[in-house]
Amino acid sequence: MAESAMKIPVVWVLLPAFNEEKSFATLFSQLDDVFKELKQEYRIVVVNDGSTDDSAPLLERLSGEYPLEVLTHVINRGLGETERDGFEFIAQKSGAEDVIVRLDCDVTHDPMFIKALLDKMAEGYDAVNTSRFQPGGGQTGVSGYRAFISYMANLFMRVIFNLPQVKDYSCGFRAYRASIIKDAIGIFGNGFIQLKGLGFTSTLEMIVKLKLLGCRFAEVPFVLRYDLKPSESKMITSLTTLGYLVMAFIYHWPFGGWRSYYKKLAPTYKKSREQAFSRYAVPSDRPAICRIGG
Repeated sequence: MAESAMKIPVVWVLLPAFNEEKSFATLFSQLDDVFKELKQEYRIVVVNDGSTDDSAPLLERLSGEYPLEVLTHVINRGLGETERDGFEFIAQKSGAEDVIVRLDCDVTHDPMFIKALLDKMAEGYDAVNTSRFQPGGGQTGVSGYRAFISYMANLFMRVIFNLPQVKDYSCGFRAYRASIIKDAIGIFGNGFIQLKGLGFTSTLEMIVKLKLLGCRFAEVPFVLRYDLKPSESKMITSLTTLGYLVMAFIYHWPFGGWRSYYKKLAPTYKKSREQAFSRYAVPSDRPAICRIGG
């Protein structure tokens, strides 16, 4: 593996976790190997979302071996709140030139793809997505039925949200510029991940909010290794599907939905970061539909 072309002060690895004790040792070792080969400083942030297995003592032991920080939810709060807390924590700790990589910690997301993410970010993108649907991408260990549902869901998202250069909307394995996440949290506030209680909807909501901010996206091919997953899936398909439908409604609602209320955010932010904060970072000024769940 060649050294990444992008010089980054620190890469922050965000791992939302619920009952993943079987995966941590393997994943941390893989991450350490990747970053050592890249000669890249990194830090791991695990948000332990109310795990009932032996994740807590295992993470405490592993914190002595790896650059690891652990945030803990006493009760399980779901992926939305877990991602929100993790990104807010890293936004406070990170430098503007840092990069945040978020991936699942069940070893279905191979850290070897991090180099491709960083190399693509070196081209000037704000967020880079891994994609099963780019040439060279794919998935193994996924049933034909589930693969079909996933494909149709992503097709629905492309029609509804139309993010340029994005084909895989539901994979959470992404890299973000820390400066962009800092500004997105500053502008959207608690509404950066507004639909926190609707399954895995937050994975989609984050890139939709970054689109409203005017971010540049790219994708790299990726192979999802579902055949390696040692734990049960945490996704409640019906709840996540409901979340996608609710988000489509809120996004396109003509009387103050995301698309209409934030329609001038991207050009304002491009012109002046300060003006964007002044105009949009006031929760009380937002339409009621932009405050639901936030």
